[in-house]
Formats: sequence, C-alpha cells, structure tokens
Amino acid sequence: MNRKFIYLLSSFLIVSCGASKKKISSRNSDERKITVEARNTDTSKPINILEVKSEKSRSEDTKVDGIINSALAFSGTRYKYGGTTKKGMDCSGLLYVAFNDHDVSLPRVSYVMAEEGENIKIKNVDKGDLLFFKTSKKSKKINHVGLVVSVDDGEIKFIHSTSSRGVIVSSLKEGYWNYAFIKATRVL
Repeated sequence: MNRKFIYLLSSFLIVSCGASKKKISSRNSDERKITVEARNTDTSKPINILEVKSEKSRSEDTKVDGIINSALAFSGTRYKYGGTTKKGMDCSGLLYVAFNDHDVSLPRVSYVMAEEGENIKIKNVDKGDLLFFKTSKKSKKINHVGLVVSVDDGEIKFIHSTSSRGVIVSSLKEGYWNYAFIKATRVL
C-alpha cells in the first residue's frame, strides 16, 4: 500500500511539472522596432548606405515601418475574437488598428481584406505586405491574416494574432503556416 502511494505521488509530481504552460510576459515598452541589415553580395563594390531614394519611396517606407511598429506594440496581447485593444486582439483586428493608426483604411474581416490591394507572388513579398491563410478545414474561405515584418534570406516573418498564443511574430517557413498559406497582397 505504502509503495503504491509513493509511486502514485511521484507520478503525479512528474506529470504536473511538465504540464504547466510557459507564460509570455509582455514588455512595458509600447514601441518595438525591427532593424534590417544590408548585406553586400558583390564584394567588388562597397554598399552605399546613404543611397538616395525618391521622396515617394521614403514616405512609403516610413509609413510601412510605422504600421509595423504599431502592430508590434501589441506583441503578447492575448487573442480575443473581434478584439481591437490591448485587452484582446484577433488577426484582422490587429491589422485594422495598425493600418488605421496611419490613415490607411482596411476592411475589418480577413476574407474581405484579401480582396484589397494587388495580388503578388510570394517571391516578391516585402515588409508591409499582407499574407492570407485558410486554417479551417470546415470553411472554404480565408480566415486568417498576417503582416510581413521582415524578409531576410528568403525567410518571411509576419505578425499576427493566434488563438493559442495571442499576438506573435511567426515565420512562413513553419510547416503549419506554410501549408495554410493562400495568397499575398500589397495594399501600399
């Protein structure tokens, strides 16, 4: 009897240690930045970091960076269906708020959002573009959206709100997201 009790107690302790979820703490900072590093593939020519851009592309880059930073400010926010605040956010709500903060109007739902902008090939995706997914076997329409925050060596990272982990940055190389991917659009 005593041996069974000790075995049962030790089994319970072992199982309970592995069953706890890791809690993601949110940072107090409301501003998050992603930096992009230039790499020179042609070693015969130095990179000119101060390359002159047209005023239009500069203002578009600034707007895209602002939208990305607005979305990143919600990192760690829990998922809430229909949510658009720090108390809870869904995927389309995240992009709706981030773009709206910079005077860009987008529809509130992902499958309607997918009708906006210009369809682009995945190899042409750049930061600020939208990625659309179908994550439900029951539905035939798009039901998830993410915002590209960086493209580095072919790896596309995007911010979105998941029902299991809230607002996070993921990679399109992850099997689940790669499999669920439907299309990309450019709205700016």
